[in-house]
Amino acid sequence: MLFSENDKNKTAKTILVAPLDWGLGHAARCIPVIKELQNYPFRIIIAADGPVKTMLKQEFPQLQFINLQGYNIKYSKNKRWFRFKLLIQFPKILSTIVKEHRWLNKVIKELGIDAVISDNRFGLYHPSIPCVYITHQLFIKTGNRISDVIATTIHKKYIKNYTQCWIPDYEGKINISGELSHYTKIPLNAVYIGCLSRFEPAKTAENTVDLLIILSGPEPQRSIFENKLMSQLSDFNGSALLVRGLPDEKDKVQLPERGSFSGKVTFENHLSAADLSKVMQSASLIISRSGYTTIMDLLKLGRKALLVPTPGQTEQEYLAAYLSAKQLFCTAAQEDFSLRESMAMADQFAYQMPAFNMELYRNIIRQFAETI
Repeated sequence: MLFSENDKNKTAKTILVAPLDWGLGHAARCIPVIKELQNYPFRIIIAADGPVKTMLKQEFPQLQFINLQGYNIKYSKNKRWFRFKLLIQFPKILSTIVKEHRWLNKVIKELGIDAVISDNRFGLYHPSIPCVYITHQLFIKTGNRISDVIATTIHKKYIKNYTQCWIPDYEGKINISGELSHYTKIPLNAVYIGCLSRFEPAKTAENTVDLLIILSGPEPQRSIFENKLMSQLSDFNGSALLVRGLPDEKDKVQLPERGSFSGKVTFENHLSAADLSKVMQSASLIISRSGYTTIMDLLKLGRKALLVPTPGQTEQEYLAAYLSAKQLFCTAAQEDFSLRESMAMADQFAYQMPAFNMELYRNIIRQFAETI
């Protein structure tokens, strides 16, 4: 049962939901959480900024939004310098964590917050109210064993500050994230909640587009991959749709700006969850990043995909290799990416998808709701 906003504002408990701003994936996987929370008499407030705020406003125009500064991490163009550029921004990250923790203390008093759900925002915890932390990375891969241990140890210390840690994966050998959430001993407050996807499979779906490309992730790698694809799509003879992953750019891309194409190639800067779900289920093949939220969406819809990890993002590179070895998805590198060769490889790939329980998270949220 969905409660009206008038009903909620009378006696409702107030839930603050705040996703991290590193790409749109954290916001996207908060969508099913927010939708499930709407089944209870809660007043829901979303804290976000920039593209994340734009995206969630499109999905929940009726909800209240407040500004929360993002981490605004800058990424390197060169894979070789990717980790170094993140390392030199570590003081800024720590400063942002302190600021958002102070911000939360203020907002709790001003808005009467009764509970917090933070998707990978480290500083949104408070000792007097239930605070949930969502992450699939208990073990953080940096590309260096020593820094792996340091980063994981720091992360675990922040996780301990929360009432619960929700892991969007499955316990046991048949899982999605591999070592990321199973390699190390999980914290005492952690619970596996299963796949988090904003999409629902259609009862019937016909393939109406040969290729769907979903771009996402931080700049400049998003644009680098887009330009690489553009040069190769001009020779593509089939039908293709490229979703650029730019929710703040409302105007559609005009084909003349991108040159001529042999096939029927169309572009969208951004699609709503409903529209993206529809086109994903109508595509013969999907090319996307190996971001964790995208992977969960693909599994929920049961779609074949070619994963191209963002260069230098060790998490995405690990996930692509892990899921390829499990025969869930095909993968290719961005550096020497060939559209023709990659599609041929994906066509020959022996996809094997296990049947995951896609409703597990609902039970966890129900239990959480009963405690507030």
